[in-house]
Amino acid sequence: MLDLRNDICRLRALEPSDLELLYLWENDPEIWRVSGTIAPISRERLQQFIAEQSYDLYATRQMRLIIESDGIAIGTLDILDFDPHHRRFGIGILIYDTTYRRHGYAHSAITLIKEYAHNTLGLKQIWASVAADNDASIALFESCGFERCGYRRAWLRRGTEYIDEVEFQALLIK
Repeated sequence: MLDLRNDICRLRALEPSDLELLYLWENDPEIWRVSGTIAPISRERLQQFIAEQSYDLYATRQMRLIIESDGIAIGTLDILDFDPHHRRFGIGILIYDTTYRRHGYAHSAITLIKEYAHNTLGLKQIWASVAADNDASIALFESCGFERCGYRRAWLRRGTEYIDEVEFQALLIK
């Protein structure tokens, strides 16, 4: 079972006991702004999602990990669009409760996933996409060694407005 940790946090696999927490987080409209979600998700669908996480990353091409601090689930780190041929994947990160934000948990989780990607999976790079007005996430990825590598104009729709998106990548093997 995947279990990555350092002095700040732990990344662990999803468990069936995470259902209610995921239900809360996935159905919070405040989070939808950064997650791209536009509709509520059912407990049944989340149960299926948790069950699917037991499959191999090479089969599903995605993985959600819980970020824990002192045994408390504080967020998630998603691996998405895993591409073993090109040796890369994208990540998304959420620290849900604002009291846990800006304390180094997200930075620590990204450091752990970069080590996992390099040392275990032998990947070349990790990428991330961030709304151009999300200053905290932009600062986070830059502090984790990601470089801006692209810019998509009017890429994300929020109501009647369109927001630009910044693309980042971290090369793990030069």
